[in-house]
Amino acid sequence: MVFAHWKKLGLALLVTSSLTQAAWAASDVLVLSRAEDAPTADPGVEISNSGYTFIYAAYEHLVAYKGATTDVVPELAESWSVDDTNTVWTFKLAKGHKFDDGTDVDAAAVKFSFDRALKLKAGPSDAFPVLKEVQVVDPSTVKFILSSQFAPFLSTMAVSGAAIINPKVMEHEKDGDMAKAWLAEHTAGSGAYKITSWERNQSVVLDRNEHYSGPTPALKQIVVRTVGEISARRLQLVNGDADIIEQVPVDQAAALKSDSNIVVESNPSLYVNYIYMNNKRPPLDDVRVRQAISYAVDYKGIVDGIMQGQAEQMRGAVPDGMWGHDPKGFQYSYDVEKAKALLKESGKSDIHLTYTFSQADTAWEPVGLALQANLADIGIKLDLQAVADTTKREMAASGNYDLAPGAWTPDFADPYMFMNYWFDPDRMGGPGNRAFYNNPKVAGLVREAASIIDQPKREQLYLEAQKLSTEDAPYLYLMQKNDIFARRAVVKGYVYNPMLIQVYNFATMSKSE
Repeated sequence: MVFAHWKKLGLALLVTSSLTQAAWAASDVLVLSRAEDAPTADPGVEISNSGYTFIYAAYEHLVAYKGATTDVVPELAESWSVDDTNTVWTFKLAKGHKFDDGTDVDAAAVKFSFDRALKLKAGPSDAFPVLKEVQVVDPSTVKFILSSQFAPFLSTMAVSGAAIINPKVMEHEKDGDMAKAWLAEHTAGSGAYKITSWERNQSVVLDRNEHYSGPTPALKQIVVRTVGEISARRLQLVNGDADIIEQVPVDQAAALKSDSNIVVESNPSLYVNYIYMNNKRPPLDDVRVRQAISYAVDYKGIVDGIMQGQAEQMRGAVPDGMWGHDPKGFQYSYDVEKAKALLKESGKSDIHLTYTFSQADTAWEPVGLALQANLADIGIKLDLQAVADTTKREMAASGNYDLAPGAWTPDFADPYMFMNYWFDPDRMGGPGNRAFYNNPKVAGLVREAASIIDQPKREQLYLEAQKLSTEDAPYLYLMQKNDIFARRAVVKGYVYNPMLIQVYNFATMSKSE
């Protein structure tokens, strides 16, 4: 009986597996495999690129990035204007956009979405630091009142947190959470897709939004699977059970290039890997200890050995390719003797630190091992602690760590995305200043740069702030690297945008032999 039961169960599983794989193989179903599940799909809360994958698929914004560029073009808005003070922006909405329940997108929905983001006060609201009020002029006209001018304002209308949400989500509100719990695993937008199921740490399914105003997408369904092991993701891709895989180590990317059925995307990006050093926790509250660690690292060894040349050492906070980058700025170099001298000068000894990382980035574990060896050379013992990515984020946000790796990509093309998020003490923890760094001089410079429109003057302020902050070594500036993922060659139409890492233009992609 037992054997018969298992035989029957095995047959059932086989049939189920076959059906599932058949579904994956369909030309109108795209399967994406990644290492970690996204924390949430709520535009008012989510700040990770893995969550942006869903938000950009399911929601529209007033404006959107134009193809591969950082220019913005109309999406929900058909036009806009700004007054002479640069503090009043008026948007006229295009007709015909509908949420996934068939409700029209109107000015009230725009106001609801921004009011909700500001009330939640989670990470996404930080993109709108001077937004004072949103006013509904009429059903197709909405006005944004700023408390002061803000140079990147128009670009912020394209970020994830500016997604326009159907106000009917309030029907799912519980205990005053503004539907946060419901929107964590559901969507209520006017984009090309909507989430139809979410099984934690297993898979998320998105189906076409039948009310989408644009051309009907060729892909009927998107399946995003969580597959922790890169070997398993790679096998899925090679076998055709996955169409796209993320978090591909550079050595495996090189091996995949030999398969004619697979395309390895390796795009120059503004994507940086750096290490948070907890400035409020001894001995890292001593600038000499942080500088010693910065001199102890073999940056070239990491770039050449771990990234196989697919990266470059960072030079300051603003990455190469963005205005405000200083190509002549100070850069720490591998100098063990200087590191030892700084550590001796600090008077600190018997230092024992922990490096807390997740598998969200395949480079983080080998980087940890490299740091462990480098710091041992100057007498610092470093333990490695592997945790789930959500746990790492929570620990970084609360300051419960010594050293932790971070990845940062800009949501809009302005140094503000790095300088104001990383160094303003009002943004300590989750919003961006994860080193808990506080230099009043630097804070004043970045705040002034954010408050004026004159770009040359803004650039000078950001350059000065970079010089001072780099000397303080709040972070370990590791590398700026290519964005790497792999896809089946049958996947067509992908457009890379450096502002949209892990975001795919599913609505205009297809699969064809």
